[in-house]
Amino acid sequence: MSARTAAGGDGIVATGAIDTDRIADAVLGCPGVAQLHGGRFGEVATYLPGRRVSGIRVDPTAPAVEVHVVGRYPASVAEIDHQVRTALLPVLGGARVDVVVGDYAGPTEPTPARQSDSAPATGELPVPPAATP
Repeated sequence: MSARTAAGGDGIVATGAIDTDRIADAVLGCPGVAQLHGGRFGEVATYLPGRRVSGIRVDPTAPAVEVHVVGRYPASVAEIDHQVRTALLPVLGGARVDVVVGDYAGPTEPTPARQSDSAPATGELPVPPAATP
């Protein structure tokens, strides 16, 4: 099965689109993954109507999915890669999966909530508040 075919609700929408929310949920369920990683400037994302999913880039022509994560110490890059690919196999079938570990979190650091679901896709970067003396 490829990401372009609909098959039994395995994360593939009937239109042939890849379900990025199922991808994100599967990846965040991996013990070696602390969170999705949007890249240095937030450039790694899938844009959906009214929102974006950071850390997942979909190439529907390949079909391929690029997943950027923050690893959780002490998991190695190879362990994280294996966990993510195994978790995505039932979601994506035979689609190519590229896993990028962009950073590491400590074993006790809390996992932040997915902010990408509620943030509007404005294309603007947030402005930090001005420092007060």
